[in-house]
Amino acid sequence: MAKAKSSPSKGRGKPENPRKYKKKTSPLVIDKVEYVDYKDVDLLSRFMSDRAKIRNMRVSGNDRQQQLEVAKAIKIAREMALLPYARRVASAGRTRPPRDGDRDRRPRDADSQAEGADAERTEEQGVEVATDGEEA
Repeated sequence: MAKAKSSPSKGRGKPENPRKYKKKTSPLVIDKVEYVDYKDVDLLSRFMSDRAKIRNMRVSGNDRQQQLEVAKAIKIAREMALLPYARRVASAGRTRPPRDGDRDRRPRDADSQAEGADAERTEEQGVEVATDGEEA
């Protein structure tokens, strides 16, 4: 005879209703939109993040059918070049830590300044340096 489960929780030990939250209402319902058109860029951009990713149902408040329509319209608008596939987000100029082989290297500006200093030293010493186009 099988034992009946006595715990009130469903699934794998998770509580049945840990937190209740109010479901978001979709902008499509608020604006009473019947047909999601791929040419309505303002409406579609509300369902996209700042990096041009399609927001999910939980964030946007759409139901499954609305989400499918919105995603399809965004994909068509992207192909028609009305919406971007991705946006670059300008980030603050952060410096990266040096890689293993680059620890002793100088920045490019320092290299060009050092080459100019080398040329001045050779002129002071009276040494002629042949370049590609000239013969010494």
